[in-house]
Order: sequence, then C-alpha cells, then structure tokens
Amino acid sequence: MSRLSEVTKRAAINGQKLLIPYLVAGDPNLSATEKLMHQLVKDGADIIELGIPFSDPSSDGPVIQLGAERAIASGTSLTDVCELMKKFRAKNSATPVVLMGYLNPIELMGYEEFTKEVSKADVDGVLVVDMPPAESFDLRQRLRDVDIDTIFLVAPTTGIERAKLITEVCSGYLYYVSLKGVTGGALIDANAIRTRVSELRTLTELPVVIGFGIKDVDSVLKMSDMSDGVIIGSALVSEIGKLSVTGDETSEDVEAATKLIRDARDALQV
Repeated sequence: MSRLSEVTKRAAINGQKLLIPYLVAGDPNLSATEKLMHQLVKDGADIIELGIPFSDPSSDGPVIQLGAERAIASGTSLTDVCELMKKFRAKNSATPVVLMGYLNPIELMGYEEFTKEVSKADVDGVLVVDMPPAESFDLRQRLRDVDIDTIFLVAPTTGIERAKLITEVCSGYLYYVSLKGVTGGALIDANAIRTRVSELRTLTELPVVIGFGIKDVDSVLKMSDMSDGVIIGSALVSEIGKLSVTGDETSEDVEAATKLIRDARDALQV
C-alpha cells in the first residue's frame, strides 16, 4: 500500500480530517524548506504538498508567486527539488509528499527523466496544475509504473462530464478548488462548496480535499466539515516569506512560520 493510501485510509477509519500544508521548494532557500518540512510533520501535517518553483505560476495569487520568485532567486531548479526530497527522506520515510507545479519544467526535463528522478527521490504523488486530464496519459502511465499517484484539480466551473473524466484518471486524492480565480482569494459561498463536494463524492471513492482560500482556523473548520481534509497554502507561504533569505533561520523562526498548521491540527482534533 502506498503512503498516500495508507495515510488517507487511516484518517478515514479514525474519523480524522487530512491536513495538507503547501510550501514552495527553495523558499527562501533549500535549507529552510527542509527544516520547514520536518517542522510541518511535527505540527501534525498528514501530507505535504511541495511546490516546484516556476516563473509563471498562472493559477497562483501574489503570495505564492512571490514565494516562487524567492525560490528562483535562490537558484532552485527541479533537480534541486528532487535532491531536497532525498534529504527529507533520509530522516522521514513515512510522510507522503506530493510535488505540485506546472508542466513547463517537467517537459523541459522530459517525462522519462522526470519520472526516474521523482521515483529515486521517493515522491508519492505529482499534481501538474496545467496538464489537461485528456492529455495526461503518457506522464500518468509512467508515474503509475513506479507507483506514484497523479492528482488532479476540480474547479467550481468544471462540468459534470469533465469531472467524471478527472475522477477516472485521478489517484491519491481529489483536489477541489474552492473558489474561482487564483490562490489566496476569499471563500464566499460555503453552501455551493458543500453541494459541489457532495456531488464529487458520488463520482469517486478518493478523499476529496479542499484548497484555495483556507487561511485561518475558522476556514479550516468550515471547509473540513464538508470534505475529507484541507490544504493550506498562501497563508503558510506568507509566513515563510518573513524568514531570512540568508539561510540563518533559527528553529524558533521556523516554528513561528508554521504556527497556523499547529493551530489547525489542534482545532481539528477538538
């Protein structure tokens, strides 16, 4: 059983909600990212989404765009992200990590080389934001051959037939985008989100987790009540942006940056 399957099934059996923080690899530097990943596990993260920095993150709002800019400025490449994963795995062999990013860096590396590198890095899943499901077979099959899940997004504007297609090719978990627009926006219509998640649950047995717009404990509780878990991105990346780019962050600095994740886990356990 894969790490993702093990973690998601255990959460379902125990009646617990999945807590999935997102951070950009190399923001503000690779050393800080590794420290942050280990701290997030201590804080109660079930799964970590690790962003591959890209110069044109079209689905991301200004906070994550700045995180990507900081990572690129520190020289972080896709190869560096894989090396970071190897360092993380040397100390943590249990926590699932999903690489999240855009198609351009993967195509530049090549599907074969990318699959080889993420497999060597012991990655558990890959989410390519701008890869159409209908055009995903080649990469998806390569990843499946090395037991890596391919995760897809469903947006509020996704029609039912397309949602069916997405659920048929998705594995690991299904990521529901809670709002129209980019990351970091405000949640508006909770009833519409609840209805949409309920609809998706009729199409798949995969966990349905909600991301975009989840920025505090209140939104964590609201969105987790209608789903199998939540993804916290912009709010965490905003705090990470306060760390020094020089690589001299202390353990106290790292703990301060991830406080929202601790607060979210505490709230979900009540």
